Amino acid sequence: MKTTEGRLNNIIGQLNGAKKVLADPERDCFALIIQLKAARSAISSLMEKVVSEEFDHCLLSSKKYSKEKIEKIFKEVINSK
Repeated sequence: MKTTEGRLNNIIGQLNGAKKVLADPERDCFALIIQLKAARSAISSLMEKVVSEEFDHCLLSSKKYSKEKIEKIFKEVINSK
């Protein structure tokens, strides 16, 4: 199972790959789309992992945000697919 840091490193690698494709004057637009799609999928997967692992902690220990603000943030995360 990948750690959160490992997942972030994968996302960074995918975005760096997309950046390299963009820098190529003879770029393959499909390669760019594939890299961006992979990054989007990886970010979505990471968000699900973080939300599932941190949900209770965020709700129980948050003094910075109101209950309504926390609910709004989680709703945005859940509906961002």
